[in-house]
Amino acid sequence: MSSRAGRALFVQLVRKYSNASGKDVKHYKLVIAGGGTGGCSVAARACRALGAGKVAVIEPAEYHYYQPMWTLVGAGIKKVDQSAMPMSEVLPKQCDRHKEHVSAFDPDNNTVTLSNGQKISYDYLVIALGIQINLHKVDGLVEALKADPMVCCNYVRDTVEKTYPALQKFQGGTAIFTFPNTPIKCAGAPQKIMYLADEFWRKNGVRDKTEILYNTSLGVIFGVKKYAASLLEVAKKKDIKVNYKRNLVAVDHNKKLATFKLLESESGEEETYKYDFLHVAPPMSAPDTLKNSTSPITDAAGFLDVNKETLQHNKYPNIFGLGDCTSVPTSKTAAAVAGQNKILYRSLKQVMAGQSPDGQYDGYTSCPLITGYHSCILAEFDFDGQPLETFPFNQGKERRSMLHLKRDVMPEMYWRMLLTGRWGGPKPYRKIMHLGMSR
Repeated sequence: MSSRAGRALFVQLVRKYSNASGKDVKHYKLVIAGGGTGGCSVAARACRALGAGKVAVIEPAEYHYYQPMWTLVGAGIKKVDQSAMPMSEVLPKQCDRHKEHVSAFDPDNNTVTLSNGQKISYDYLVIALGIQINLHKVDGLVEALKADPMVCCNYVRDTVEKTYPALQKFQGGTAIFTFPNTPIKCAGAPQKIMYLADEFWRKNGVRDKTEILYNTSLGVIFGVKKYAASLLEVAKKKDIKVNYKRNLVAVDHNKKLATFKLLESESGEEETYKYDFLHVAPPMSAPDTLKNSTSPITDAAGFLDVNKETLQHNKYPNIFGLGDCTSVPTSKTAAAVAGQNKILYRSLKQVMAGQSPDGQYDGYTSCPLITGYHSCILAEFDFDGQPLETFPFNQGKERRSMLHLKRDVMPEMYWRMLLTGRWGGPKPYRKIMHLGMSR
C-alpha cells in the first residue's frame, strides 16, 4: 500500500470512529441514559456483574432527589435537603459517568449523541430518562410561580419550598388543587398535599373560612376503584368539593384567576375561578429527547416503546427501558421502578446470553395516599387496576402505621436498597405475609 493510500485509509478510519467535535467514540458494554431511580438501580446491578469500565451512565444533574418526599416538604414535615444526595454518591463507583444530556439516539448504529457532541456506542442500552415537567404549557403559570407567593407546585425542586410558607400565610378563601390532562408521575400527589393542607388549616383556625376545590381532569378521584371509594369518603369527611373533567389552562396572578377547560364541553367552554391559594400539578410529557427523536423508538405519545412484561424494546432487542419515560401502562412511581428494575436486568442478562427474555412484570405499583399528618392509605395495584396488597389487612383504610411507613421507612429503603439494586419490589414479602396465597 502506498503512503498516500495509507493516509487516506487513516483519514477514513478517523472519520468513522470520531464524531463531529473530534472526540473519539467511546464504547461500552452497557450504556444507561438517565441517573434517576431507574438508572441508578440498574447501574448498580450491572456494575456488580460486569465490573469497572463496562457501564456508562449519562446524567448531568449534580444531585439526585428522592421526589416522593416532596409532599412532606410541602407540608412542613421534611426539609428539601433531606430528599437530596450528590449524584456521585448514589451512582456506583465502577460506572463511567458522562455529565451531559442525551441529545439524540441512533439505534440502527448503536450510538447515542451527547449534548457536547460526543458519541457513545454500546452493545446494550437502557433508557431511564424519567418524565418531563412542562410548566410553560399552562399560560401564565411560570410567571405566577415567580410572582405570587400563594401559587405553588410540589413537583419542582425550585418551587416545592413555596408550599409550606403559603399554607402558613393563608388566611381563608378559595384554595384550589389541580390534576393535569396529561400523563403524570405519582398520580396521588395532587391530593396528598390537599389533605395535609386541610388538616393544617383546621389546626390553625382558618378552615371554617375556606372552600377547598379539587379540580381534576379525570372523571374519577383515583384510577383504582377500591381506593377511589376510600378517597371519596375522605373528601366528604373533610368537606372538599371535587370537580371532574376540568383542566387548568391559564393562571392570571395579577387578578388571582385560574382558568380551566371543561373537557366534556364540545365547544371548548372554559370556567374561571378566583383563588386565594393555588397548588398546581403541571402538565407532563415524555422527555423532548425521546418525543422529538427521528428514530422509531417511541410510541405515538413519545414514550419509549417497550414490552410491558419484559421491558425490552419492541423493535430493537438490545434496548430496554423502565420508569416514567416508557410506554408501560402502569402508574409512574418509584414503586413501579422497584417492581421493574429486577425484571429488566433479568431480561438484559438473558439477551446477553442469547436467550429470549421471559420476564413477567405484572404492573405492580404503589401510591401511599397521605390523608393527614397521621394517616395514610397504602394503595398497591397491578396493570388491571386490581389491588395487589403487601400486608394481610385492608390497605384501603386510613392507618397511622402506613404514614410511618411512608415517612420513615420508605426513604431508607430507597437510598439503601432500591438505588443500590437490592430491591425488586415487595412480591416475595407479599407471598410470605399472605402465606403463599398472593400473586
